[in-house]
Amino acid sequence: MSDATAGNLPADPRVASKWAGPAHGLLVGRTVLVTAAAGTGIGYSTARRCAEEGATIAISDRHERRLGEAADRLAELTGTRPLAVPCDVTDQGQVDNLMDTVAGELGGIDVLVNNAGLGGTAPVDEMTDEQWDSVLAVTLTSTFKTTRSVLRHMIPAGRGVIINNASVIGWRAQAGQAHYAAAKAGVMALTRCTALDVAPHGIRVNAVSPSIAMHAHLAKVTTDDLLAELSAREAFGRPAEPWEIANVMVFLASDYSSYMTGEVVSVSSQHP
Repeated sequence: MSDATAGNLPADPRVASKWAGPAHGLLVGRTVLVTAAAGTGIGYSTARRCAEEGATIAISDRHERRLGEAADRLAELTGTRPLAVPCDVTDQGQVDNLMDTVAGELGGIDVLVNNAGLGGTAPVDEMTDEQWDSVLAVTLTSTFKTTRSVLRHMIPAGRGVIINNASVIGWRAQAGQAHYAAAKAGVMALTRCTALDVAPHGIRVNAVSPSIAMHAHLAKVTTDDLLAELSAREAFGRPAEPWEIANVMVFLASDYSSYMTGEVVSVSSQHP
């Protein structure tokens, strides 16, 4: 089932019937690590697209069974099984182990895609400390922890690319999303500041800011009414496919974006 057909929303056959198009070898010779890559969403699609563009892939997720299943699917689709390392990105010890394992087994980390994030819905007056803290920990603080850890490998190498997954909610208000919006706005600010810190070391840091990308997990945790409402805000009248977001991440990982750093690229057809 195409990700665009998850839930009861109709798929656009012009998009859902195809994948991302032919590969161009944009990432040949690169090692790419994608966090939160189990499942059917943006992380998994990014790992697949990077592999199709010639990269050597490592994936991580805290869900070991789903992580293994994702690695198996990627092996079937690309012909090579990625290195799969379980990791809770809120735990600095596990994060450091992830980076050391990937760098040790693959000879370094050229690209890190920070995809981990946690959402939820609650108005501010009813939001608990636990809800606030968990969303900030997974969505923002983990991005800081993984970035700090991977720089131990990228700075000595004098090169590297970090791509963070932000959200248009970091720019645009949405009721019940104060914690998620604050976290994603923080990811944007972290992206810009880190880019300046590491530019002297030849490292680029950018982010993508998607509006809505349809996949099976999102369909499970979101009502059809809300999905229809969010899709109606898009100029094309449909959500993005995860690979449409992944294509922009491939661009940011490649030499085609060699002069870009500290940028947040909106991947959206959303209108006011």
